[in-house]
Amino acid sequence: MSTAPNRRAVAVILLVPLVVTLALWTFAWPAARIAPRDLPVGVAGPASAAQQLEQRFEQRDGAFDVHRFDDEAAARTAIEDRTVYGAVVVTPQGPHLLTASAASPVVSQLLREAVTASAPEDTPVQVTDVVAAPPGDPRGSVLGASMLPLALAGMAGGAVVTMMGLRGARAALTLVASAALVGVAVTAVTHSWLGAITGDWWTEAGALALTVLAIGSAVAGLAALFGPRGIGLGALLMVLLGNSFSGVSSAPHLLPEPVGAIGQWLPPGAGGSLLRSVAFFDGSAAGGAVLTLSLWTLFGLAAVLFARRAPTPAEPVEPAREPALTG
Repeated sequence: MSTAPNRRAVAVILLVPLVVTLALWTFAWPAARIAPRDLPVGVAGPASAAQQLEQRFEQRDGAFDVHRFDDEAAARTAIEDRTVYGAVVVTPQGPHLLTASAASPVVSQLLREAVTASAPEDTPVQVTDVVAAPPGDPRGSVLGASMLPLALAGMAGGAVVTMMGLRGARAALTLVASAALVGVAVTAVTHSWLGAITGDWWTEAGALALTVLAIGSAVAGLAALFGPRGIGLGALLMVLLGNSFSGVSSAPHLLPEPVGAIGQWLPPGAGGSLLRSVAFFDGSAAGGAVLTLSLWTLFGLAAVLFARRAPTPAEPVEPAREPALTG
């Protein structure tokens, strides 16, 4: 009796629980450890009162990164520029909390609870949402749920290009065209139909297309370098790690370290940050995300164009030709 099928069966039996455990760890562990970690917040108002408020923030060691501002106008500008998630302005009537639910509804609620709990008893806390989440997606649920389909779309594009045996310029053009169409289709759904994003329509489509292109070209590039195993590596990076570490549903600064930073170096996290910037903040703080996505795209397309890869199942290996006899 051949032992090869038995070995393959044992490998599958052991591999499936391992993959499930890894998936559960990547998705559940960050979600279970959500808490502020160097979360950028602002403080504004008279020097003595603002200093006391800053000290209260700093009592939670490592939770907040406090920025001082001269007045409410400067704090509002910092929120609109995505320098801070929110700010507390000290006024004679009590603390005035400025939030940006469009940046993260979770952070906005966290700041509201923290400021209310630390305010003197019977002191009302005025709250102003400087950059509000759109009525079509007040909790950010649509935006958070969009990253997995985008990651799967990019993953599918890179895998299909590889398995169909497309190479060189044809493969690169296929990846670009499919990503562009995905960007247009997703923008039509999230912007025009659901009203979950509210920025410039074509800029949003471009951000979504760049995200899908970065994922798809990276997967195809890894396959060009490592063969079909590169598709599995791409799935690990883009779907398991990239999606679960993206922080789109909460905020990168709420994830355990270094998960939040790693997520922003991968296309799903960078794509989520870029989409927030162009959808709600007129492109503020979009440069880092654009750079990350562009680097992944360039890596993938360069590998697709120039790497010599092993034939895929769609590409039969040609037998070597024997040299012609002379004489």
